[in-house]
Amino acid sequence: MSVQSKVVALGALIFLVSYGSCTRIVNFNASHITTDPYWVAARATWYGAPTGAGPYDNGGACGFKNVNLPPFSAMTSCGNQPLFKDGKGCGSCYQIRCVNHPACSGNPETVMITDMNYYPVAKYHFDLSGTAFGGMAQPGRDNELRHAGIIDIQFRRVPCIYPGQTVTFHIEHGSNPNYLAVLVEFEDGDGDVVQVDIMEANSGWWMPMRESWGSIWRMDSKRRLQGPFSLRITNESGETLVAYQVIPANWAPNSYYRSNIQYEAFGSAAGQATGSAVGLVISSAARLHTLITRIIGLICLVLLYHLQGIEVP
Repeated sequence: MSVQSKVVALGALIFLVSYGSCTRIVNFNASHITTDPYWVAARATWYGAPTGAGPYDNGGACGFKNVNLPPFSAMTSCGNQPLFKDGKGCGSCYQIRCVNHPACSGNPETVMITDMNYYPVAKYHFDLSGTAFGGMAQPGRDNELRHAGIIDIQFRRVPCIYPGQTVTFHIEHGSNPNYLAVLVEFEDGDGDVVQVDIMEANSGWWMPMRESWGSIWRMDSKRRLQGPFSLRITNESGETLVAYQVIPANWAPNSYYRSNIQYEAFGSAAGQATGSAVGLVISSAARLHTLITRIIGLICLVLLYHLQGIEVP
């Protein structure tokens, strides 16, 4: 390799390294944690009964009911603002693990955001159910871990997987012909919903619903709403599903209506680990960014080989 070629290659390598393409730069912001395959530092506490689901009423700020029962199975957590996201983080799934306490198993457990953490003790704070907190312990040492109080943990975003479930809509108490409040739950993949639109009977056009609180969306009207209703949901990755006429004309408050739609739980080999959910929720843009990063990394490696006079295999 000539001196001139080495200078050009060195210049290209310096350019790539300067812009972070050959290095891993960790940037802890709300959008980053949805795509980063590496573990992020956080702190954890727990509340409620030692083997409970968190809130004594088995609910929370997201509006989900009976989170002590499957598919939540008490593996729930409050999240502070970067995780709860004013309710748009409701239903998101995370793997968590603790490593700095003698009782920690170091094995990842999957939890779902079902509540709001109003008093964070760290930038990322999981206030876990007693069940989820104890789940990070070695066998027989869950009480020892719970007595530790505040502990250091690591976390990463993973897809939600609800085997055998489809997206389900619950008509909330207080709904009437002029006011419809709908809880959306059991979304695979991102697990969350950032927008819900509604279509009346055979109107042919969509009306945006307003986020009421948590994962509950509402439609207020000065006239009687005409069912059956179709619902269109959009998750954080921008993926949209439509449940046509999922709520019948004779709907009733406090009723569940199961759709025939479900998101795909995307997987990534880089993010696979043990636990009830594996892989990462990566948007199309993020997947493209990851592919480009890997290609540039390969270019960096080839340049290094050439600079050292090594034949590329």
